[in-house]
Amino acid sequence: MMIEYLIPVVLLLMLIAASIRILPEYKRGVIFFLGRFQAVKGPGLIIVIPGIQQMSVVDLRVITMDVPEQDVISQDNVTVKVNAVLYFRVVDPEKAIIKVENFTVATSQLAQTTLRSVLGKHDLDEMLSERDKLNNDIQEIIDAQTEDWGIKVANVEIKHVDLNESMIRAIARQAEAERERRAKVIHAEGELQASKKLVEAANVMAENSAALQLRYLQTMSDMSNKNASTIFFPLPMDIMEAFRHLKASPAAKARDDAREAATGRPNDLGEG
Repeated sequence: MMIEYLIPVVLLLMLIAASIRILPEYKRGVIFFLGRFQAVKGPGLIIVIPGIQQMSVVDLRVITMDVPEQDVISQDNVTVKVNAVLYFRVVDPEKAIIKVENFTVATSQLAQTTLRSVLGKHDLDEMLSERDKLNNDIQEIIDAQTEDWGIKVANVEIKHVDLNESMIRAIARQAEAERERRAKVIHAEGELQASKKLVEAANVMAENSAALQLRYLQTMSDMSNKNASTIFFPLPMDIMEAFRHLKASPAAKARDDAREAATGRPNDLGEG
């Protein structure tokens, strides 16, 4: 008699044990009743009747997916190998189970095709210098297409853009030429600024001969600090004025001769 009562009790306990499910905080259970969607339950304790109800568990945490290396031909016909990393999570467990067979595989395939199509519309220089813009474009396209699957793409990051050796050497030559161009431009701008400052200094010195005399003495002082055997003889600036009068134009010389004839006195710089 005891065995007759014991068997149903054991079967009931086994049924209860098989019906109990415990889901952690980051998981949800999609319940199907006789094959039809019933509800999304969790976290915590969930009762699932075996044979009548089925439950598919979905992880709501962010999934990090490595997008395999893809061969991409850029818009300027350069072949590169590009890989990336994709961050996404499930926001609607019902759609993630019902709308797509395997949302992880589907998202991976979509990321690979989107990576090739988006990068193929840009030049190599844009791939190397505008990664943030390309990341945003890829993320927006994948997110728009996975929205019906209940998936939210948080971020896409391009990790590596691998080039062949010949292209690397070409880019190095281009960078070297660019640096030489900038150096020449900077040197030319320096010469232009220096010439403007020299003109300003010459105009200042022309207004006062004493300034030119002080500059002359300063130059001799700077040169005397070095270990040199050169001997300097200070030359008064008034003598330079006399030489300048000697190089006067014929018209000015004619005026001086006329003045001499009128006053009866020879010029200071006459020939004797």
